[in-house]
Amino acid sequence: MPDRIPLVIDTDPGIDDALAILLALASPEVDLRLVTTVHGNVELEQTTDNALRVLHLAGRSDVPVAAGARASLIHPQPERAGHVHGAAGLGGVQLPPSPASVDPRPAVVALADLLMSSPEPVTVAPIGPLTNIALLLAVYPEAAERIDRLVVMGGSAARGGNVTAAAEFNIWSDPEAAAAVLGSAIPTVLVGLDVTLPTVLTEEGIARFAAAGPIGATAAAILQQYVDHARNAYGVPGVVVHDALALTEAIAPGTLGTVRRDVVVDTTLGAGRGQTLVDQRSVSTSPTAVDVATTVDAGAAVEFLVSRLASLDA
Repeated sequence: MPDRIPLVIDTDPGIDDALAILLALASPEVDLRLVTTVHGNVELEQTTDNALRVLHLAGRSDVPVAAGARASLIHPQPERAGHVHGAAGLGGVQLPPSPASVDPRPAVVALADLLMSSPEPVTVAPIGPLTNIALLLAVYPEAAERIDRLVVMGGSAARGGNVTAAAEFNIWSDPEAAAAVLGSAIPTVLVGLDVTLPTVLTEEGIARFAAAGPIGATAAAILQQYVDHARNAYGVPGVVVHDALALTEAIAPGTLGTVRRDVVVDTTLGAGRGQTLVDQRSVSTSPTAVDVATTVDAGAAVEFLVSRLASLDA
C-alpha cells in the first residue's frame, strides 16, 4: 500500500468545491495528483480558472489542472448555480491569478494517463456533474478499471432533492452520465444529501480557521455568500459542507456509515429527472451496487474540516 492515497478531484468550483480542494491540500494522508474540471455550478472556463486560483491560494500551483466537459452528455443543463455561488463561482471573492497554465490535455485524457501510469490504484472524488467520469468509462474503460474507488458527492436516498423536489444538483446536471457511472462496476461511495445536510459548518467554526492566517481568512470570505444561502435555503446557521464531506471520506475511508444498495438514476424528462432511486429493501450483492452513505458523525466531520483548514496557515 502507498504511504499516501493517490487522489484526483473532479470538480466544478463552486464555493464548497473550493473548500474541498483546500481540505485535500491540508491533509497529509493524500497525494493530490490531478484536478479535472467540469461544467456545473458555473461555466467550464470559470470552473477551470477557479480551480487554478484555489490551488495557487494554498501554494500548490504544481498540481495540474485539466479542463473537461463543458456540457452534459445529451440534454443541456437547465441552469447554473450562480445564485448560490456568485456569478464567478467563488462568492464574489477575486483570488489572485495562478502562474500555472491549464494542462493541454483534455481532462479525460489526463485522467486516463494518470490512471494507467500509476503503480497503485487511484481514488477519484467527483464532486460535480459526472460527465467526465462517464466519458472516461466510455472511451478508456481499461483506465477506469484502475480506479481504486469513486467517492461521489451526489444524490439522495431519502431526503428528496435540493434543486428540484426529486433531484440533487450534481446528478440533475447530467443524469445520463450519472446513470452510466452509478451503473458501472467501479467501487463507488455515494455521498448524498442524507449525510451532507446534517453536516453544518457553523459561523463559529468558520471564524476559527479565518483567524489562523491569510488562507483561512480568504476561505472564510469565499464562504460568506454560502452562509447567506444556507440560512435562506435550509434555515441553518452556517454552511452545509456537501463536497468537503465527500473529500473527508476520500481522505479517511470509513468516516461515513454506508450500506450497499442498488441505485438507478431517473433519466426521463419528467418531474423525477435526476432522482437517485435507491433500493432500500435489502442489502445488495450486485457487482454494480453502490455504497450509499447513510450515517455521519457530523460534529467529528466538521471538526476534521475546521482543524485541517486552520493548519494551512500553520
